[in-house]
Amino acid sequence: MSDDPLMRRQAGAELQRWSGEGKATAAVRVLERHGFGTVEPGQLLVGTADGQRAGALLGGTMDEVALPLLTSAVSTPVTAEGHVAELDAVAAGLACSGGATLLAHSLDSAAGTALGAAVAGGIPAALASTTDGNAVLVATGPALAEVHGTLGTAAADEAVLDRLRELLRRGATSTERLDAGGIEVLIDLWVPVPSMLVVGGGGIGEALVAQAGVLGWPAQTETSLDGALAAVRQFGAADVLVLLDHGHEFDVLLVELLRSGRGFAGALGSRHTQSARRERLLAAGVTEVELDRLHGPVGLDLGAASPAETAVSVVAEVIATKSGRTAAPLLGTGGRIGG
Repeated sequence: MSDDPLMRRQAGAELQRWSGEGKATAAVRVLERHGFGTVEPGQLLVGTADGQRAGALLGGTMDEVALPLLTSAVSTPVTAEGHVAELDAVAAGLACSGGATLLAHSLDSAAGTALGAAVAGGIPAALASTTDGNAVLVATGPALAEVHGTLGTAAADEAVLDRLRELLRRGATSTERLDAGGIEVLIDLWVPVPSMLVVGGGGIGEALVAQAGVLGWPAQTETSLDGALAAVRQFGAADVLVLLDHGHEFDVLLVELLRSGRGFAGALGSRHTQSARRERLLAAGVTEVELDRLHGPVGLDLGAASPAETAVSVVAEVIATKSGRTAAPLLGTGGRIGG
């Protein structure tokens, strides 16, 4: 899969669909590489025996090697070597020439469906396999608690899941090889990067976009209902809506998001504004349970007095909610400090 979030989600959706249709699917991953400079982790190409393909591997530079592997790997795991010349590598956005050992292996229906659904939905997902491709494990969900498959022993599974969850707490997509009790394993972890949709303008909107940039979150601002609604309908589980505009017509955004169960829904406004909005949403058919997902007024009580400070309070609540923390001072808490 590409580091492009949209392409990654589209590839996940295709994998989920193929698996749901009962098609045999396979994955091609980078087992070893030398050269290429800095390469995004989580490189993955998926496909079916009948030639359907999704995702990207090293900018497509090794398609001549990788694509044929998908056809055979649905039944038998295989590795292959590939090399990319300097001009081809640079043209694909890589820093320099290089070579790689590719590993191709099958994904059974349960693993393919789970992995595809998580990636398409913007939910953390991990794919682990023995380096010979004969055993595969998929873990998905906010805590990687949903597990399909096994690497051969309970001890190996536990060691790999512990490592994956440690990497998840760091909050970044990762690729690693490790020894799990004598079993050599390749792991790929995909951690969705939140994207922020700011609906409305002004100083707070500008500060929110700037704060998202500091965190590495893609952000966009919409002032029209049609544009905002189109963006909300593309939301995954990690994405964030911050509604600044108090216009009643924008209630439809909250209805859409609260009913979908996806993403973080936040709205600025006074307590009176929030109360009136709540009554309108209930009248529109939103349930009390669905309304519990609305963060309004959005933001932590930091005493924010400026647009920039308000933006900090908003993203702080998003981070706390995502990690399941209370946002209390560290001095008064116990347990792990980071993640």
